[in-house]
Amino acid sequence: MELPTFNQFLAAAVKNGASDVHFKVGSSPALRVNGQLLPVKVPALQPEDTVRIAKHLLTSSRYKGTLDDLQDWDTSYALEGVGRFRANIYRNKGHLGAILRSIPLNVPDFGKLGLPKVLEKMSQEDRGLILVTGVTGSGKSSTLAAMVNYINAHYRKHIVTIEDPIEFVHEDRFSRVMQREIGPDTPDFSKALRAALRQDPDVILVGEMRDSETIEIALKAAETGHLVLSTVHTTDCYRTIGRIISVFPPEAQNNVRNRLAENLKGTISQRLLPHASGKGRVVAAEIMVSTLSVVEFIKDSNRTHEIKDYLERNHDILGTQSFDMHLVNLLKQGQLTAEVAKEAASNPSDFERAMAFE
Repeated sequence: MELPTFNQFLAAAVKNGASDVHFKVGSSPALRVNGQLLPVKVPALQPEDTVRIAKHLLTSSRYKGTLDDLQDWDTSYALEGVGRFRANIYRNKGHLGAILRSIPLNVPDFGKLGLPKVLEKMSQEDRGLILVTGVTGSGKSSTLAAMVNYINAHYRKHIVTIEDPIEFVHEDRFSRVMQREIGPDTPDFSKALRAALRQDPDVILVGEMRDSETIEIALKAAETGHLVLSTVHTTDCYRTIGRIISVFPPEAQNNVRNRLAENLKGTISQRLLPHASGKGRVVAAEIMVSTLSVVEFIKDSNRTHEIKDYLERNHDILGTQSFDMHLVNLLKQGQLTAEVAKEAASNPSDFERAMAFE
């Protein structure tokens, strides 16, 4: 696939609402649209096609090896007038392949993403830790970008982002935004995070909490008066707390639990579900905002599970919500079908009981 054809294909994919584009030897290219992976009616790709695609993607990459040595590589690709793509080049049965995630040119806001207004209030925090959680492809990067966009539009702050790779590009508005990419700009998250503390930051975005060293530095940053935004691959607040604590050795976990309780300002746990109309997807989210009660729930491991009920009881006061509570609301609004909502529920039986009382 020659470069002009490759670029035209990506442009057509974005125009048709594809979130991801798959290139694999022996199969035709495929597009993920509204969560479904759909093959494109063109001939199957040959080895020479995916080799050319890999070369296109590596043109501006930091990769220094040969194609014969390449097994897995993450990079980004920009197409003027179309958007940016997060790309993974891989090897499958000896052949090269690639999967690209589309990143829109325009930085999203909370309204366009269908996220509740309480996220604006969370973005106004001066210090602490805010985590966006969910599985791969649940829109975490978009939510973080919307938070940075809100801060950038309303406050005069220095925002440092550490990403792998850079996805949404932020132009300076009221704030000054410095975006650093793992590889070209800095060797890894932990080193970049240590350096960020010497770069007069007000807000630090860490693309992902991957290890104990990164989590430790992020907690220190939050403790010393910075607002830290990051992601974790967990499905809800309860599991997020457990995941972060479990990364540390047993003798350190109680201390980490207490530090997390004091510094965690909120979590947004989200999933993308097919819209009832069959067109597009909708975000279903659990929202946790820290209060004195939440602090106590986190500190006491025997009470951490109580957070879910607390979120539901305080929705009208704090704007918090459990995941299943949001599913009920989306179903009532006609944005989800009953089948999709029940299948996505954290506890299907509790969800059915909740619907019976509506």
